[in-house]
Amino acid sequence: MLIVEPGDPRAPDAAALLASSHALMQELFPAEDIYALDIDDLCTPDVRFFIAREGQTLLGTGAMSLCEGYGEVKSMFTSPAARGKGVAAALLRQIEDEARFEKRPILKLETGEELSAAIRLYERHGFTRCGIFGAYEPNQTSVYMEKLL
Repeated sequence: MLIVEPGDPRAPDAAALLASSHALMQELFPAEDIYALDIDDLCTPDVRFFIAREGQTLLGTGAMSLCEGYGEVKSMFTSPAARGKGVAAALLRQIEDEARFEKRPILKLETGEELSAAIRLYERHGFTRCGIFGAYEPNQTSVYMEKLL
């Protein structure tokens, strides 16, 4: 059974999955276009970090950064073996629930144009493309999306 719950990004299995995510980003995008949060950034009071697991096996991570007037989806990553099994969708639902709990009327995110599966996931869950937001710098690889809650 898939369980989604708050997690600790410093836990060895979570840190390993986050390292895999960061390595993939480095393969796909120029360094200046990578906006991934590091583990210390995921441990601040304004971030909600979640894990998805089956038994003791970690399958995915996702986070929300609490921003002024919105929540930002961060650190969404599913282990390659778990892709296509609903893990990312379950994490995204948890993040949406947390955004509502935190009274954020909108969720926003930045992802990469190369990540077509991620873009399709977000679109299936009601996200639409939007303009650049926050402290992001214009580039040729980022896609910005939002969803009204």
